[in-house]
Amino acid sequence: MSKLIRVAKNWIVQIANPAQSLRSIRGYARFFADWRRYTRLPDAERIRLLDTYPQVHDQTGTSDVDAHYFFVNGWAMRRVVATAPRFHVDVASQTIFANLLGAVLPVAFVDYRPLRVEMAGLQSIGGNLLALPFRDQSIASLSCLHVIEHVGLGRYGDPLDPAGTLKAMAELTRVLAPGANLFLATPVGSPRLCFNAHRLHAPEAICEMARGLELVEFSGIDDQGRYLERIDMSSLQESEYACGLYWFRRPV
Repeated sequence: MSKLIRVAKNWIVQIANPAQSLRSIRGYARFFADWRRYTRLPDAERIRLLDTYPQVHDQTGTSDVDAHYFFVNGWAMRRVVATAPRFHVDVASQTIFANLLGAVLPVAFVDYRPLRVEMAGLQSIGGNLLALPFRDQSIASLSCLHVIEHVGLGRYGDPLDPAGTLKAMAELTRVLAPGANLFLATPVGSPRLCFNAHRLHAPEAICEMARGLELVEFSGIDDQGRYLERIDMSSLQESEYACGLYWFRRPV
């Protein structure tokens, strides 16, 4: 029954979120109460209806984070900076990661949907993860965070391809130079396809796809959203929706 509820939620939230709607009703009650109280404060500005901009979801006890992306970006940022490459290539990770890393060292951001912005230290390149615009073994530092699981599912307008993840790993491996680092993150756990959102692979399966590369480190984020550093990947084998953090290196 819990799986049926989860599937129903996955379908419904694309057009409506009942739980959020209920919270919104309570939030609007607070909004109007605050509006009334604010207008009675000394020197309060006039509140015009045309200028109102209700924010009804921010009164929480803690700051919410998406555990996967919060820890994935922090994990990769720390390791890329520590290895101090002269130039780094990121393939389709969160744009905030590429932008912040670009403040530390030159970054080329490659995405099927290229960025239409300009920022010092950040170069945007339109490209397909299945045909990266780089020569064989030419990239000294590379990252691809929470991306390969989407390839071939059409979610982002890319062509449908059941072998998308496997081909993406082969392409990342192709461009990695001898001695170079690849920082990779992808959901792991009980293998399955959650069309058209993502695939999940067994943790060991990603290593099998990274032919010719050495595993320097495996860390992860478990089903409870806890960051686990340098763990045995078998500990995430039976997970519902964990995240594997892989640091690969091509031998010299």
